[in-house]
Amino acid sequence: MNNPQPVSMYESQKKIYPREIGGRFANLSKLATISLLGLFYLIPWLMWDDRQAILFDLPARKFYLIGLTLWPQDFPYLALLLIIAALSLFFFTALAGRLWCGFACPQTVWTEAFIWIEQFTEGTRSQRMKLDKAPWSWNKLRRKGSKQLLWIALSMWTGFTFVGYFEPIRELNNQFMTLTVGGWTLFWGLFYGFATYGNAGYMREQVCKYMCPYARFQSAMFDKDTLIISYDEKRGEPRGGRKRSVDPKLAGLGDCIDCQLCVQVCPTGIDIREGLQYECIACAACIDACDSVMDKMNYPRGLVRYTTEHAMDSKETQVVRPRMLVYGALLLVLVGSMVTSMTLRTPIILDVIRDRNSLYRELPGDLIENIYTIKVINQSNDSRVFKLSVEGVEGIYLDGIDDEVAVDGGGVLSLPVRVRAERSNAYGIRKIDFIVEAMDDSGDLRVEDSRFLGPTP
Repeated sequence: MNNPQPVSMYESQKKIYPREIGGRFANLSKLATISLLGLFYLIPWLMWDDRQAILFDLPARKFYLIGLTLWPQDFPYLALLLIIAALSLFFFTALAGRLWCGFACPQTVWTEAFIWIEQFTEGTRSQRMKLDKAPWSWNKLRRKGSKQLLWIALSMWTGFTFVGYFEPIRELNNQFMTLTVGGWTLFWGLFYGFATYGNAGYMREQVCKYMCPYARFQSAMFDKDTLIISYDEKRGEPRGGRKRSVDPKLAGLGDCIDCQLCVQVCPTGIDIREGLQYECIACAACIDACDSVMDKMNYPRGLVRYTTEHAMDSKETQVVRPRMLVYGALLLVLVGSMVTSMTLRTPIILDVIRDRNSLYRELPGDLIENIYTIKVINQSNDSRVFKLSVEGVEGIYLDGIDDEVAVDGGGVLSLPVRVRAERSNAYGIRKIDFIVEAMDDSGDLRVEDSRFLGPTP
């Protein structure tokens, strides 16, 4: 009896060679790639009032966003921004499928840039396939080597720029030029550069297929009125090759000539004619490819097109539907709330910490004293003078400090203060308010409540 041959449960990934294609969606993709990469590499070099316009200064716990400075106390803004981003993704996915994946996702954008380099150094799709099959020679080594050098250069530039969002990029540039880069700075630059090199150069569509969770739950956000890229099976089938002079109706054929061009241009290697698949990133390359073939065959465009399931079934498509109204209303409320809150935001933070080591102190003259630590954070970029006061109990006052204090722009003033009140007005536990008020014309004011403890009656 022959021993059964072992069956491999793993099939190695076949390399995909996306074919070059022109068209309206290809032009839109190029515009998006150039614009987004341009913004990514340019923004860290922009200046605002003698500092980097966009800088996430983690050691100082400050986030500079043009003229706005955010502190750890402003974390709710970050949480709100993430919620808005998630709802925006739901909204646009329900409206027009995976637009984000096809035109704006960093994986798509950098993969597109790496493919451009590959096409520049190795040639067209057929030339790249032929080069990979050819034995090693000086021509192959030159082309492959130049591609790798350009890939590594772009990856390192990407890692350098990424770190430049967290450390002043001009100082970082000087450190690189003088070879004085710190260990962690170098680590994160190399790490992000290596991630870019691996994801955009080699993993490519595998990131979208196997690593990105969005591809797995996108179907939950689709409905029959969502715009998706679809193949018109009723019009295209039965598919088959023919000459341009042949009338497809007389030959019993559909409009699809089975040229495989829609498969060859797909960056994830799927066949759109097999229906909606989770691997599809909605880049619309197949639409451009099919339209170009339809033009050559003198057939109407749109065999592969953006459409809805209802439209494919000759039913009315409803763009305005309950889920779109809910997503839109939530986005409007959240964006409005965030803009309003940031517009009315007072650039002062006041923290009051009561000394817990003692309840209160009895002083001569029938005075009761409590000890506090006050922290005043000036969130503006300019030095400001503030007036400190306390109220809530008759005759209460601050002792031993100046009423007016100066705090540097973006600075923190920590100040121990003594608060005193007459015994007759300070029995039990009293609510008091600490007030910090800007002495300029802005009218900025912040109030923080606390407790004042005194003897029992």
